[in-house]
Amino acid sequence: MQLLKLNSTIKFMKLRIPALVFSTLLILGSLGSLAVNQLNWGLDFTGGTLIEVGYPEAAKLDQIRQQLDRSGFGDAVVQNFGSSQDVLIRLAPRDGVKAVEIGDQVMASLREAGQEVDMRRIEFVGPNVGEELTEQGGLAMLTALICILIYVAMRFEWRFALGSVSALAHDVIITLGLFSILQLEFDLTILAAVLAVIGYSLNDTIVVSDRIRENFRKIRKSEPEEIINISLTQTLNRTIITSVTTILVLLALFYQGGALIHGFATALLFGVFIGTYSSIYISSSVALLLGISKEDLIPEVVEKEGEDLEPML
Repeated sequence: MQLLKLNSTIKFMKLRIPALVFSTLLILGSLGSLAVNQLNWGLDFTGGTLIEVGYPEAAKLDQIRQQLDRSGFGDAVVQNFGSSQDVLIRLAPRDGVKAVEIGDQVMASLREAGQEVDMRRIEFVGPNVGEELTEQGGLAMLTALICILIYVAMRFEWRFALGSVSALAHDVIITLGLFSILQLEFDLTILAAVLAVIGYSLNDTIVVSDRIRENFRKIRKSEPEEIINISLTQTLNRTIITSVTTILVLLALFYQGGALIHGFATALLFGVFIGTYSSIYISSSVALLLGISKEDLIPEVVEKEGEDLEPML
């Protein structure tokens, strides 16, 4: 059952220049925010101590910050975690002080204010581990992009490979820019979400590229731009159904999955939107700008001498 019945070809490539300009502005804005604001690195990358505490009533974050500041924890990051009664406290690493000791000092400081407070959990990550995770995370994304470039070049054509990698880099940069602008915490779950966005976007791009290659071989009298428009129109139903079903699952995760995976669901929700957009406009537009043509995708047939002769009995 088809979601849409399209009687005519949608002129997607007619808007490729405005789309490329729009994407360029988004990328520049994201890079600017990453350079100025940087990412709000989570405990997994920076190292330090993470303490989750619970209050019987709504916690007053300003008072908690002031109390910790008076106790020598001026660098503490205090925020709600899931509900107004749950509070997450992040502290930078302290040389020569164990996480348990830091936890006891923080709890003693909070109880000095006269409020009842319970410790829910405490975690500690060393700074060396955080630096190693940052390096390995960056290498993971770079390796994924290089492998994808090689795979698409071998399966399709180098212009499609550059278009696919451009779309993936576009998705990653803009997703990171969103987290930088909103200053959302970036931890290992968000890194996993970014890698999942790469996989989702690549899957969409491969489907579109395969249909473009097929139509280049079947439709001999149309221009490359028209063939790409036809291919994108033919795959539009599949793109919409895949995106909608994925978004429904991610919305359920975002609202019902709890605070621990809010960032993960946020990254994937945004990644699905930007990945669908880049599969339609960035990947195909880059391949078209690089001069993709029928000759690049139609395999040459080389006839061998005597190949068409009947075998002799």
